[in-house]
Amino acid sequence: MRLLGYIAVMALVTYAIRAIPFVLFRKKINSRFVQDFLYYVPYAVLSAMTIPAVLYATDHIVSAAVGAAVAVVLAFFRRGLLTVALSACGAALAVELVMLYLL
Repeated sequence: MRLLGYIAVMALVTYAIRAIPFVLFRKKINSRFVQDFLYYVPYAVLSAMTIPAVLYATDHIVSAAVGAAVAVVLAFFRRGLLTVALSACGAALAVELVMLYLL
């Protein structure tokens, strides 16, 4: 019975988070500053969640940083998502193996 209560509370909280902006902001937002701010919020949140996960995904932060750097460089040169992901994983694995045998 407690499980159903937990699920109900989480459903209510999830719904409230999505409904409150619609209730509070019924009119179109005309402020250029607020529009620009809201435009970048998803990118900031995604970065805040992704970067720590990337840096602590391996045993050593060095291998994670090398993998992230490889991903950034390949993405900058507009390589495909699969190529970027596999290359970043391969670079992180290679650095991990080198560190394993050298240290």
